[in-house]
Amino acid sequence: MPPSPQSPSPPQIFDRDKLRRRRQAFARHYQDYDFLRARVSSDLETRVADTPRIFETMLELGGADGGLSRTLLGQNRTKSAIVSDTADLFLNAAAAGGLEAVFADEEALQFEPERFDLVVSPLTLHWVNDLPGALVQIRRILKPDGLFLGALFGAGTLAELREVMSEAETELTGGLSPRLSPLPGLRDMAGLLQRAGFALPVVDRDTVTVRYKTPEALLRDLKGMGERAAFVRGVSRPLPRRVLARAMDLYKERFSDPDGRVRATFEIVHLSGWAPAPGQPQPLKPGSARASMADAVRRAGRPDSEGTEQEES
Repeated sequence: MPPSPQSPSPPQIFDRDKLRRRRQAFARHYQDYDFLRARVSSDLETRVADTPRIFETMLELGGADGGLSRTLLGQNRTKSAIVSDTADLFLNAAAAGGLEAVFADEEALQFEPERFDLVVSPLTLHWVNDLPGALVQIRRILKPDGLFLGALFGAGTLAELREVMSEAETELTGGLSPRLSPLPGLRDMAGLLQRAGFALPVVDRDTVTVRYKTPEALLRDLKGMGERAAFVRGVSRPLPRRVLARAMDLYKERFSDPDGRVRATFEIVHLSGWAPAPGQPQPLKPGSARASMADAVRRAGRPDSEGTEQEES
């Protein structure tokens, strides 16, 4: 028999080595730029608390200093925890706090199958080149009836910055080059969870509006958080200074509030899904009088949260 054709490799958009270096820089000044991650960790903590279960072993994937793991251990929501990250400074901080800390790349998880009954992932999965593959790997390391809770930036993130960067570059150069990372939409994520084999998948979002004194302050925050685009060589051209200056002017014109501050939108997409196991609630046919979504939300979800604002200097 001829060999079966192999699936094509996913396109390499992000430079993972560059991302590791930026995450290491983020770790050096973590407390100055952790406000979105702290919000996400708090939300994940609540979602775990809403689940009527004590977990045996959890993995915090992209866990930074392990703050979420320490909280869940302290609340007796899990009996043991492993923190993984790609930045040595974060791993050292987690270990110094008494946690087991291991290096793990979200694109190539080395954990044995069915090791964990809870995996949480706060704000790192939007940087993987093969998101469907990463979700399959997460499901593989979950025990049957294990829970995955993740959060990543969605397609509505930095809509204001995307608009002005595109317009400024088109106006001044007559063309466009990728400047901000492509991000998945809400419907995309629901489909990806199903394709990865998760049972009872639930996807919802939290839209956060952050106000800055200037758009340049937003750019400084993105750099500090390690959230600037990290494309592989050849994907994007260098950004001309005149294009950036024009984009900043457009930003102030279009997205300033009466007090002079500018708005930046962050769309945080929350994911939950269970590793398949016998006896789980099953989705019912459309039109059934009993909706299975209620079971899924009761087990690991909350409704949309919209319109929250916070201030940044």
